[in-house]
Amino acid sequence: MINTKYLADSKMFELDRYYKQCQQNNVPFIKARKNPADGNYLVQLDLITCDYRLTKDGIAKIDKLFHKEKDFLESKGSSKNIFKGSNIDKQFAWFDGVEPQRLDRFCQNLYDLSQSNSDFLN
Repeated sequence: MINTKYLADSKMFELDRYYKQCQQNNVPFIKARKNPADGNYLVQLDLITCDYRLTKDGIAKIDKLFHKEKDFLESKGSSKNIFKGSNIDKQFAWFDGVEPQRLDRFCQNLYDLSQSNSDFLN
């Protein structure tokens, strides 16, 4: 059984074990890796471990989640140095520039959104 909704800064063997657990439990694989240049995180959502695919509505909701993060960074006046981009498609999404103090909340919300069956196709 999976004990966490995502992994951050994990070793390769931990990621491999978590990936296999995600496959067995039919849940998304979410990982975060710290960028040593700025200390912020690249977050990746991979749906290949499960039989979910994002609908257009699901893509829009996840995009909105990241734009909230981007807006927060802009309100601090630091987004140009931190935000490096994002991409979302039916099976994979990545977000570069999530601040460490906001990582847990962001990843938890990302996972919870991925469990909303109305936004995903089985």
